[in-house]
Amino acid sequence: MFNSIIDFYVISHPVTLGVLALLSVYFIALNWIFFYRYFFINNWLEVENRSLETLLMGSKTLNIQSFLNHFLKTSSNVTKEILDLGMLAATKDATKGLSTLSVFASTTPFIGLFGTVVSILDTFTHIGQSSGGMSVIASGVSDALVATAAGIFVAIFAYTYHQILKRKSFELISTMQMQGDAIIARKE
Repeated sequence: MFNSIIDFYVISHPVTLGVLALLSVYFIALNWIFFYRYFFINNWLEVENRSLETLLMGSKTLNIQSFLNHFLKTSSNVTKEILDLGMLAATKDATKGLSTLSVFASTTPFIGLFGTVVSILDTFTHIGQSSGGMSVIASGVSDALVATAAGIFVAIFAYTYHQILKRKSFELISTMQMQGDAIIARKE
């Protein structure tokens, strides 16, 4: 196993190795973004769920830790406009990192494909310079396809993480919208 990794490193084109290195950095970054944002949004959602529960149990005020409470403290009069402003700010905060995951999901297959194309071109160059047969072609193409596989692998995680965080953000914003509706309903 270890020798095959060293062999792969020795025979691979430098561009392919660079592509694999870039995809590794992408993979580390997208995992960091996902786990940081996932736990952040989960904690935030717990606070907002507790706040919504107290409102639905008859309280006239939000939980002190609620995101909307910061906006309501700035004004003596609770208005729909202030709540809408709070919702926009919450949406902005809840969806941070989604665009990065989206970019990773859409670009990594192409980055991997670029590495594959360069490797295949390098393989055909070596075929022209040597008297190799099908074994040279097969080994060169199989090594080249590693870059495409890596790109697709990273894209799958990026897309999945994007969808999970998007859904969590939707849950959070929906909970906050219910809080705002409850506050407006109590005011009237």
